[in-house]
Amino acid sequence: MNKSLAPRTPPSFAALVQSFFTEHLTQQRAMSPRTVATYRDGLVLFLDFATARLHKQPTAMKLPDITPALILAFLDHLEQDRGNAVRTRNARLAALRAFLKFAGHRDVNALHIVEQALGVPMKRFERPMLGFLTREEMLAIIGKPGASWTSQRDHLLLHMLYNTGARVSEIIAVRLADVVLDGVASVHLHGKGRKQRTMPLWRSTVKAIRSWLRFNPNLLPSSALLPNRDGGTMTRTNVAQRLALAVAAATPAMPGLRDRHISPHTIRHTTAMHLLQSGEPIEGIALWLGHESPTTTHQYTEANLAMKEKALARMQDPDTASRRFRASDSLLEFLKGL
Repeated sequence: MNKSLAPRTPPSFAALVQSFFTEHLTQQRAMSPRTVATYRDGLVLFLDFATARLHKQPTAMKLPDITPALILAFLDHLEQDRGNAVRTRNARLAALRAFLKFAGHRDVNALHIVEQALGVPMKRFERPMLGFLTREEMLAIIGKPGASWTSQRDHLLLHMLYNTGARVSEIIAVRLADVVLDGVASVHLHGKGRKQRTMPLWRSTVKAIRSWLRFNPNLLPSSALLPNRDGGTMTRTNVAQRLALAVAAATPAMPGLRDRHISPHTIRHTTAMHLLQSGEPIEGIALWLGHESPTTTHQYTEANLAMKEKALARMQDPDTASRRFRASDSLLEFLKGL
């Protein structure tokens, strides 16, 4: 028998998993390390659950073992036992589906089984209303820079978050070389999926950066613009802590901040909302925020009650009596003279 016509031995489950991460995600899809880590965590959780449920080690598993019933049981486990929110549950399912689609192309004999597993749907959920700050609240949180190194840094950190609408991961990754102060002032942000975008800077932001650089003359082009005390990159937790302190300091002047959950992402929402209120179209805000699709950005329109009230005011209230048109005497004379 011709060897080229002999049926190929399908790859093992372990080989599929390894190829998914080492070839598909990193080489073919060129996904960021953060995305790869998210997929990895999701698959590890699923394999741990499957091992306990099927009494099989991952290396002994096969694609037919991944049934819709097993996937649904895993998703219930995430919500009920681990206390995961629906959004997290859906993210884990998305990672599993990505692997199954890849596996189905590598092992066509299991394609029918994979298609059944892919039939497990995402779970619908109500999106919470976006929280955002007024301009006065945001400026109070940014505050005035104090004399200390930490106060100067925190002031610039919050100023840049509001100016750019950047994600925390983007702002803490900014290096001195990413900042352009001559000509058209801007900062280069390195976003999700290795996407980059350049954001313009306000004159007040440029002023704060120049002041910070005078305060830190030893910063190198490769240095983090907003480092921690050790000169390294700030963490998400560190940024959240500094913001909490700024909110606490601003609360006496802005009592409306009291008992509100304000995260760094709230500032991102605030920037988007203020752009929307200033008349910037949805497409422009999507580019500003680095959204892949303007559909993601439409949630800001839904959350903007002030704009809804203005739109409603342009409509006539049903209880308002209709006003009949009354022509002026001069107009009547004109019409009669025709």
